[in-house]
Amino acid sequence: MYFCISSFAVDGPYLRIVEQPKQRGFRFRYGCEGPSHGGLPGATSEKNRKSYPQVKLRCCLCGLQMNHFLMFLFCLFLGQQICNYQGAARVVVQLVTNTVKPHLHAHSLVGKQCDKGICIADLQPKDSSISFPNLGILHVTKKNVSKVLEERMIEAYRMGYNYGISIHPEIDVLQGEVRVPRELTDAERNLISSASIHQSKEMDLSVVRLMFTAFLPDSDGGFSRRLEPVISDPIFDSKAPNASNLKIVRMDRTAGCVTGGEEVYLLCDKVQKDDIQVRFYEDDESGLTWEAYGDFSPTDVHRQFAIVFKTPKYRDQNLQKPISVFVQLKRKSDNETSEPKPFTYHPQIIDKEEVQRKRQKTLPNFQDYSGAGGGAGGMFRGGGGGSTAGGGPSGGGGGHYFQGFQTYNNLGSGYNFSSGMGGGGTTIKHGGCPSCQSSCYHHSNFDCITSFILLVDISVLMCVFVCLLFLGCVLEPHLAELAGRQAQALFHFAVSGDARMLLAPQRPLMTTQDENGDTGLHLGVIHSQTDAVRNLAQVISALPGEDVLNMRNDLYQTPLHLAVLTQQKEAVEALLEAEVDVTLTDRHGNTALHLAAQQKEDSVLRLLLKHKSVAQLTSIPNTAGLCPLHLAVQANSLSCVRALLDAGADVEVQELTCGRTALHLATELGNLSLAGCLLLEGNAYVDSVTYNGSTPLHTAAGRDSTKLCAILMAAGADPHKENFEPLFFKDDELCGTCEEEEEEDEGYIPGTTPLNMATSPEVYDILNGEEYQPTTIVVPPQGMNSETNINYHSKVWGQ
Repeated sequence: MYFCISSFAVDGPYLRIVEQPKQRGFRFRYGCEGPSHGGLPGATSEKNRKSYPQVKLRCCLCGLQMNHFLMFLFCLFLGQQICNYQGAARVVVQLVTNTVKPHLHAHSLVGKQCDKGICIADLQPKDSSISFPNLGILHVTKKNVSKVLEERMIEAYRMGYNYGISIHPEIDVLQGEVRVPRELTDAERNLISSASIHQSKEMDLSVVRLMFTAFLPDSDGGFSRRLEPVISDPIFDSKAPNASNLKIVRMDRTAGCVTGGEEVYLLCDKVQKDDIQVRFYEDDESGLTWEAYGDFSPTDVHRQFAIVFKTPKYRDQNLQKPISVFVQLKRKSDNETSEPKPFTYHPQIIDKEEVQRKRQKTLPNFQDYSGAGGGAGGMFRGGGGGSTAGGGPSGGGGGHYFQGFQTYNNLGSGYNFSSGMGGGGTTIKHGGCPSCQSSCYHHSNFDCITSFILLVDISVLMCVFVCLLFLGCVLEPHLAELAGRQAQALFHFAVSGDARMLLAPQRPLMTTQDENGDTGLHLGVIHSQTDAVRNLAQVISALPGEDVLNMRNDLYQTPLHLAVLTQQKEAVEALLEAEVDVTLTDRHGNTALHLAAQQKEDSVLRLLLKHKSVAQLTSIPNTAGLCPLHLAVQANSLSCVRALLDAGADVEVQELTCGRTALHLATELGNLSLAGCLLLEGNAYVDSVTYNGSTPLHTAAGRDSTKLCAILMAAGADPHKENFEPLFFKDDELCGTCEEEEEEDEGYIPGTTPLNMATSPEVYDILNGEEYQPTTIVVPPQGMNSETNINYHSKVWGQ
C-alpha cells in the first residue's frame, strides 16, 4: 500500500486514502464500447454495500510527530475540528504507472467530473473526505499510446499536475509553486515528445494506479497550494492475463521421486506464459526451509490455461521416507501466488529393475545338495548312507543320486538298479522283488497305519490301494528311463567336459520359474554367470515347442532385457546367437534397443545394432512415446546418439506426446554437444516443428540460452517463424467495430516467433543476426574429429 511521502510527519493538512480501489475484477473499456457499466468499486465494496475510492484531508498539529494511536488520542481530547481539515479544497485524480518511479499513464479516467483523461473534484468546506463513485478507465489502443501520453504530459505540465511523477529530468526540476496555466517552449515540447515515445515502449497497459493530489485555496482564491500526492494500490484490467487470480485447477500427478525431472501436466486459470512460475517449497515453524521451481519454457504453456513442467530435485536425495511439500503458481511481475497444493516426494528407487535385490539372495553351496554320506544322493534326500541295490559301497558316491527310485520296487515292479549303476553302469535290469527294508515301516509308523485302517471304511481303503498300484505300474518305467538318461548325460559330461551334456536332459525343466518368475536363464544373467547363460541358451534353443529363450518374469523382462540392463556384452551376444526375439518389450514398452540407448557406454548398443532385425527398431516408440534416439538424448549420451545415427536412425522422428524431435530435446536440456552433433553429423532439420508449431529456436529463446540460439542461428534457423500459439488473445467481449483495432490487425492474430520470446537483450541481438561473442573458451563436443571440429567452430562462431 502506498502512503503519503511525509505521512504523519508534516505540519498542517495532508491527504490520506481511506478506501483503496478494488484491485481485481474491474475491466478497462475501449472507446467503441460506450459508457462503463458502473464505476470503479472500492476495496471493501460488497454486493449489498457499495463503496468507492475515497480520500480524506487531515491535519497534523504543528511541530508534533505522532503515530496512528497518538493521532487518535489527540483527536478525542481536542475535538475533531482540529484534526480534520475544515475548508474548501480541490482534488485532482490522475492515472499513473505501477512502477517504483511513477510515470503518467496513457489510459484515461472517464466519468462525470473527468475531462482530458483526469478527474477534478472540489471538496466542500463542511466535508473532510470525498469519494469518486463514477470513475471509469478508458483503454487506449497500442498504436495511440505515444500520442495520448504526450498530450497527457503537456496538460499535466501546463496545469501543474506533474508533481510527484517523472516526465523528463529537465522537466521534473520545474515543479515548484508557479502560476498556471504555464506556456511551454519548443524545447520543452521536444523533451516531452521524446519522453512519451520512450515511456510508451515500456508501459504496461494492463495495470494502473490512481494518484490523488489535493490543492488548497490561496489568498487570491485560486487552488495553488499543493499537498503531497498519494498513490493507490495497483488496479489490474480484469481481461489482462496478469490480472486474474492464480489458481491450480488440476494436476495429473501429486507425487514424484526426489531426483526430480518427472513431467507434470497442470491445468490452471489464465496465466501469462512469460510471467509465471511453478514454485515448490517446504516450511516449518521457523519459516521457509526449501524452495525450488519447476522446469519449463514459454512453449510449455498452452493457451494460458495449461503448463507442462518437470519437477525440481528435492534438497535431500537420500530421503528415507515420503515427505510432503507444497506446490503453487507464482507470478514473476508482482510475486502473487496461488493457493498451495500438497505434493509428496518419495525416496529414490535405486534398483527399479530389482536386479540388485535378486543378486543379494543367498547362493546355494554344493554341500547343500549332498546326502549324509556325501555325494549327490542327498538331492532327492534318499537313504544317503546305505548300500546300493547291487551292493555298492556305503560311502555314498554318484549312486545316491538315483537311490530315491529304489522305494518304487516295493510296489512290485520288478525293476532294480544293478550294482554297476553306482560305479558306472548304464543299464537297468529286471530283478526279483526285494524284501521291504525301508525305514518307513518302523513299528511306530505301523501303529499309525493300523489306527488309520481302523478308522477308514474298507471300500475307501481298497480304492486308494488300487490307485497306488496303478500309478506305480504307469510311472515306474518312466522314472527308470529318466534315471538312465541322467546317468548317460553324466558319463558324456565326464568324457567331454561339456556342461551342455548335463543340461540337455533338463530341457523339460527349463520353463520352471521361481517366486519372481525368473527362469534359470534369467538367474544366470542376473548373477553374471556368462558361461551358464551361453550353455543354457544353446541347450534351450534346441528345445522344440517351447519359447523358453523369450520367457518373461514377473516384471515382464526377458533374459535379453536383463543382459542389456546389466551391460553384459558377452551374455547379450550369446542370447543373440541363440536367436532371441529382439522385438519383445518390457512393462514400459522398451525393447532391448531402447534400454541400451539409455546407457552411458555404447558398446552394447553397437552390438545390438549389428543385427538387421534390431536396426529396424530405431523408430519404434515405447509407451512414453519415445524412440531410442530420444532416450539417448535424454540420457545425455553422446556416444549412443552417434551409434544410432551411424546405424541410420531417423533424426527427424518425433516423440508422440507433443511432437518434439531429438534436436528439440537437446535444446530443452541445454546440451550444446548433442545439438551440434545432431546438426552437423545427423543433418537434423533446424526448423523442425512440434505439434504446436514450435521450432528448437523457440525453445532456446524462451529459455534464454544464448549459446544454443547462436548454434541454431548459425545452422540457418528462422527467427521469424511463427508457431500456433497466438501472440495475443483477442478479448471476446470487446466491440468488434473499433476502427483502431481493425486498422491494427484486420482480424489476423499472428503466432509467436522466437523474437517474441526473447527474454534478454543478448538473445534478441543474436536472433537479429548479430554475431555471438563468447566470454569463455569454446570446447567442442567430446569425440569430434579434427574435420568436424573445424566445421563446428566455423559454423557456430563464424570463424
